[in-house]
Amino acid sequence: MIENALSYSHSLLKRTVINGDNVIDATVGNGGDTVLLAKLVGKTGHVFGFDIQSQAIKTTKEKLVLTSLLEQVTLYNEGHENLDLFIPKTIEIAAAVFNLGYLPKGDKQIITKGETTIQAVETILPRLRKGGLLLLTVYSGHPGGEIEKDAILNFSKRLSQDLYSVLYYGFINQKNSPPFLIVIEKK
Repeated sequence: MIENALSYSHSLLKRTVINGDNVIDATVGNGGDTVLLAKLVGKTGHVFGFDIQSQAIKTTKEKLVLTSLLEQVTLYNEGHENLDLFIPKTIEIAAAVFNLGYLPKGDKQIITKGETTIQAVETILPRLRKGGLLLLTVYSGHPGGEIEKDAILNFSKRLSQDLYSVLYYGFINQKNSPPFLIVIEKK
């Protein structure tokens, strides 16, 4: 069976992130990616998690406590465009994950935006280790989603092929703007 965008992103993370790595969950949402990343980095690694919605931080923290994974995670109730203020520049990043759109079961008026997402991506890319991944799952079927989708695609297409491999992964024969995945690997 072909994996959907989210499942494929998890498969890639499981092949890339190892015990002791530092990773970023740029949009913690309801905590699914944060929990996965915390398991992958283990007790000696670290997850830096960001979300502008306090409910997302609260829900994610509860999941981390229930799974005994909070110790290796720091959560910030901040937009991902501000991650440079919280993650020391000397820390090498193995992977970064973005789920773009709005918080599932949350306020659909609060959405990620192309300009702040690109700002965060531009901050992360130089810090990625060789072979590191930056994953953007793009949900565009909501007001404002098409604008962000176009911005992300245009930005990704312009990345130097000498420095990065960029993959577009998504279904092309499904209705209602199915999510797709942009994978950026540092060479």
